[in-house]
Amino acid sequence: MSSNTFGNIFTITSFGESHGPAVGGVIDGVPAGIALDVEQIQAELNRRRPGQSAIVTPRNEKDCVRLLSGVFEGLTTGQPIGFMVENADQHSNDYDNIRDLFRPSHADFTYTAKYGLRDHRGGGRSSARETISRVVAGAVAKQCLASKGITVTAYTSTVGNVSVDKPYTSLDLSAIESNDVRCPDPEAARRMHDLIAQVKAEGDTIGGIITCVVKGCPAGLGDPAFGKLQARLAAAMLSINAAKGFDYGMGFDGCTSRGSEMIDNFVARDGRIATATNHSGGIQGGISNGEDIYFRVAFKPVATLLREVATVDKDGRDATLKARGRHDPCVLPRAVPVVEAMAACVILDSMLLNQAVKLL
Repeated sequence: MSSNTFGNIFTITSFGESHGPAVGGVIDGVPAGIALDVEQIQAELNRRRPGQSAIVTPRNEKDCVRLLSGVFEGLTTGQPIGFMVENADQHSNDYDNIRDLFRPSHADFTYTAKYGLRDHRGGGRSSARETISRVVAGAVAKQCLASKGITVTAYTSTVGNVSVDKPYTSLDLSAIESNDVRCPDPEAARRMHDLIAQVKAEGDTIGGIITCVVKGCPAGLGDPAFGKLQARLAAAMLSINAAKGFDYGMGFDGCTSRGSEMIDNFVARDGRIATATNHSGGIQGGISNGEDIYFRVAFKPVATLLREVATVDKDGRDATLKARGRHDPCVLPRAVPVVEAMAACVILDSMLLNQAVKLL
């Protein structure tokens, strides 16, 4: 199996399966001498971990990270940072009934088609538990970016038919962690929570949208043609489990408007060239322009329904599947830190690529 490494200079290689002994990874390309706070890394994992509220999977994992290399006396050494997180609360027997069945809209059939076999326990490598490695790498990247005044903040902006009807500039983003859906709008958060609780009680699931904002990013990140910054961000976001769509700036909504409504006029502000508006989402010509970078990621409803669904077995015979086990009725609350992590990895990697170009 290839394609387990993401990035160019700042890279993360992940390993592990949902019901294996551990998941983990190797982070490479971190400059030496960066002060690394392990408690901050753990805090990011705590935001992703299961069992944190009544509207997520009750799987009881502490998700305690153990750094194996690359850090000495609190500072990065410039060497690969190896880490692992042990799996402790697997209920593998919950999946015995799907050993020979293909779960609809899951990776069961496609993994079997590609490799000739699959780990049926919790989806194996296709499980969202793989995102632990991304969150650890993102936490490292966030600390590197913070030293440059760059922040990455994501929040749940839509669940089902409930949406935040204000732009991010009108929201108090410090309120994101004040509720279990991670939405900075209190009224929308309440309605989102109630909707998730309702679909969970019905044995169903619900999808939605996460919005992410990068502040403090300098102009000049990204490359022409195939290395456009939005393309790197899109690749990162669409590699996340259950992600189905990506747009940035004006997005699909603005593309049906007139150019006179969507162009960003240049102005002088605080001694620098800026834009009067930011419909471009902080990226023009594939390169950051110094304004806020903002984008949205659409996530599908979780494919595991706690009700009977029609499927087939490995021999193509009709079958009925009744899922067991512990599953999220909505991935959005736990996907917020994953979106932040992948965005941070892309921005840091792009900064290091710029430095490499300047050295030549």
